[in-house]
Amino acid sequence: MPDSDVTERLTRLRKSIDNIDAALVHLLAERFKCTQEVGHLKATHGLPAADPSRESQQVERLRNLAEESELDPAFAEKWFSFVVAEVIHHHERIASEHA
Repeated sequence: MPDSDVTERLTRLRKSIDNIDAALVHLLAERFKCTQEVGHLKATHGLPAADPSRESQQVERLRNLAEESELDPAFAEKWFSFVVAEVIHHHERIASEHA
């Protein structure tokens, strides 16, 4: 059984992790609000849901940011790809509603 110093440190670290997780959820919510608006603009103007050129630029930018932040760039790319897939799905749904 860990001593009280270890338990206190774990509690403090976990509290920080919980705060970071909450901030990430709020940031993702804000991001998706913006991408929803982008989806409506694309649908209104007949633009495709996906933008491979922009996505490639973003992957490169995020990989560089990950390296600078000592985060695995492959993980950052995998996360971004997951988010973009969901955004494209939303954009396709929005476009079908405008058709």
